[in-house]
Amino acid sequence: MTDKEFRAKMKKSPENARREVFDEYCSYVYTIVMKKLSRHCCREDIEECVSDVFIDFFRSTDKIGKKNDDLKGFISLIAERRAVDTFRRHIKDYENSTSINEEKFGELASSENIVKDAERSERNAILFEKVRELGEPDSTIIIQQYYFNRTPIEIGETISMTADAVRKRSLKARKKLRSMLADADVSTGG
Repeated sequence: MTDKEFRAKMKKSPENARREVFDEYCSYVYTIVMKKLSRHCCREDIEECVSDVFIDFFRSTDKIGKKNDDLKGFISLIAERRAVDTFRRHIKDYENSTSINEEKFGELASSENIVKDAERSERNAILFEKVRELGEPDSTIIIQQYYFNRTPIEIGETISMTADAVRKRSLKARKKLRSMLADADVSTGG
């Protein structure tokens, strides 16, 4: 959708225009936000960030250019900035909670926990990279299904597929993903 088309749709029906933008760019925004936050934030923080991206977009529609450009660049800029802000806030909150815990307990977490956390984080990064390597629409299906607990019906509505087609693609994608992870010598357990 171009900015010109969006402005025209906003004049006709702001609610429908907003819904259309959300439907068209939701997966794209999730991907940007997940890339920035998947290692550091929980699912709720990521979903809140995605919602904030669309809120920011709808609040700043007057800043959209008067050209006939695609909205994708504008939305991606908002998503990148919002994800960075969320990351910074998360790190600040983490540092504050760590200093409180250190004051309370007087020592850092055991080195065993640090190693396990690092290994889990590295495994999750590899897993997410392999999911992205599946390509579209498989990566979107897996991300929506397992990271955001979406049903096949909800996913199908987002990517214009039937729920049955989503289930079949998901099954094939999971088999391919298991193979890719085995080739990379990555265990998904624990």
